[in-house]
Amino acid sequence: MRVRGSMAVALLAAAVVVPAAQAFPPTPKQQVLDHLRATAGGGVISGQHNKEPASLPSQYTAQVHAITGQYPGLWGGDLMFRAPDVADRQHVIDQARTEWANGSLVTLTWHVCTPTGPSTCEFEGGVKTRIDDEQFRQVVTEGTALNQAWKRRLDEVVPYLRQLKDAGVPVLFRPLHEMNESWNWWGNRPGPDGGAELYRITRDHLDGQGLDNLIWVWNVQDNPNGGWAQYYPGEDYVDLVSLDVWYKNHPSAADYQQLLGIAGQKPVAVAEMGKIPDNAMLTSQTRWSYFMIWSEQLRGNNTNAEIQAGYFHPRVLNQGEVQVG
Repeated sequence: MRVRGSMAVALLAAAVVVPAAQAFPPTPKQQVLDHLRATAGGGVISGQHNKEPASLPSQYTAQVHAITGQYPGLWGGDLMFRAPDVADRQHVIDQARTEWANGSLVTLTWHVCTPTGPSTCEFEGGVKTRIDDEQFRQVVTEGTALNQAWKRRLDEVVPYLRQLKDAGVPVLFRPLHEMNESWNWWGNRPGPDGGAELYRITRDHLDGQGLDNLIWVWNVQDNPNGGWAQYYPGEDYVDLVSLDVWYKNHPSAADYQQLLGIAGQKPVAVAEMGKIPDNAMLTSQTRWSYFMIWSEQLRGNNTNAEIQAGYFHPRVLNQGEVQVG
């Protein structure tokens, strides 16, 4: 069993009872989706992202354990962009399999380089860049050179994602994230021929590769411009609707309601945030299925006491408390 509440924080310095991992067997993605729907309103799964380098795919998850004695119920990784990390993608995939086997859900983001350039790039000028409107139009127009370049870029990660499919690991896959932001080359393109069309092309192509283990996570950031539905590719293309929270510490009530209005009955999640959820968020916004703290923000933006309070909150589910069967 697990000690909860204020007593838990006091006991951490002495001894923490860590639950035995609930090892997950090979599982179809629908079981994970069913679990996320069932969890909503009852509990929220803790999550931790692990950014580059690919050679250290669990470094921030390890920090969570060092602080709380718990492992997150969700492990997050990235398919990477810099040449040395792309060359080491296998390390990320191996870690994803390990985390699933240990009883944590798996999510992957991809800071993908623009199809107007090479397969690997730096963040500045490669992921964080802008392509002109005509170039973007070509990317989303079937048969153009840039459209084919985009599909080849997707094909580069298919062998890695297929390993997870073959191992029976469902992946909460979050491509083209923060679609309403302008820092990335795919973002800030509202309307049916903008980012939503690129998302549809991406899903259609990867579905065509037989990757039926991918749980398609659509994502926007909490910027004050609103209008998030302008970026939505349609309910047939999205399994889970998510929000990144960076303009404020926690989602506002208006953010929460706007996202629920888009999601309908689909699960919702906070896919990135820098501040650990507090009691007010966890008790007032009960439909979140999971939250994920961003890498260095874990310690950079939270005290140990705040992290402990979040992980030991009665509604938060950590590794060993998540059930998918």
